[in-house]
Amino acid sequence: MSVSPAADPIRTERRPPDQIVVPVAVVLCGLVMVLAGIFALGWPMEFAEFVRFDPNEHFLHDAGAFQIGIGIGLLLALVWRDALLTTLAAFWVANTVHAYNHVADLHLGGRLSDPWLLGTLSALAAIAVWARLRALGSVVGYVRPAMTRALAPFAEQKTVVLTTYRANGTPVPTAVSVAVDGDRAVVRSFQKAGKTRRLRKNPSVEIAPSTGRGVPTGPAIRATARILDGAESRRAAHLLRRKYPLLHGLVVPLSHRAGRAKLGRTVHFELTPVDAA
Repeated sequence: MSVSPAADPIRTERRPPDQIVVPVAVVLCGLVMVLAGIFALGWPMEFAEFVRFDPNEHFLHDAGAFQIGIGIGLLLALVWRDALLTTLAAFWVANTVHAYNHVADLHLGGRLSDPWLLGTLSALAAIAVWARLRALGSVVGYVRPAMTRALAPFAEQKTVVLTTYRANGTPVPTAVSVAVDGDRAVVRSFQKAGKTRRLRKNPSVEIAPSTGRGVPTGPAIRATARILDGAESRRAAHLLRRKYPLLHGLVVPLSHRAGRAKLGRTVHFELTPVDAA
C-alpha cells in the first residue's frame, strides 16, 4: 500500500507563522544593532551627526560596544539553545570592546584603573563561557529528544565513533557528528567516501559516544543504516544544522562543496538501533 504525498508528515510539515516572523525580526534587529555599533565605534562624529546629538567620542565608542553586544546576543539566540551561554557570550563581546575603548580613549580623559577592571570582568566572562560550553558538551545548538533508551546517550553527544565493516568483516571506526530524532539518528558523509561505499554493501554498524578524535567514551550500540533521499535527506541536514550551527551550518557544507568534484555530493544516512527499547 503506497502512501500519498499528502500523507507524508515530512512533506506536509509547515512552519508556524511565529517560526518565520520571529527569526526574521531577530536577524534584522541583530544586524541593525551590530551595524549601528560598528558605525558608532568607527565613525563616532559621523554617527553623532546622523542621530543629531552633540558628539562625545568616548560615549559613542561605549554605545557602539553595547550595541554590538546586543546584536550578537540576538543573532546567537537564533542558533544557541542555552540562554545563559548566549547572555554570557553577548556580555563578553560587549564588555571586551568596552575595555578596549577605555584603553584606546585614555587620551580623552578617564582613569587608568578602568581598563583593568573591565578586562578582569571580560576574563571572568570568558572563563564562564568556557565552563558553560564544557557543561553542554560543546553542543550549543538545538537537539531533538531521543524516544528510545538506546539513543538517549547520543541526543546531546557532540561526536560519535561510527564503525562500518569491510567485505572481509574488518571494522573501520570513523568519528562523525550525529543528530537524534526520536527513534533514529542521522549522520552525513560524501557520496564517494569509504564509509559510504561500505554502508551501501553492509548496512550493519555500531555507534558509540566518543571524543572528537574518535576515542570511545561509552558503550556501543548496534544499528542499521539506510541512505536517505529527497525530503528525508533535507530533514537530516536540517537536524544536523540545528544541533551544530557553525560546524554543519557553515564549515562542513563549505568543505563538502569544495570537495564535491572529487568525493561527490553530500549524502545522509538514518541509523536505527537494532535493539531499540
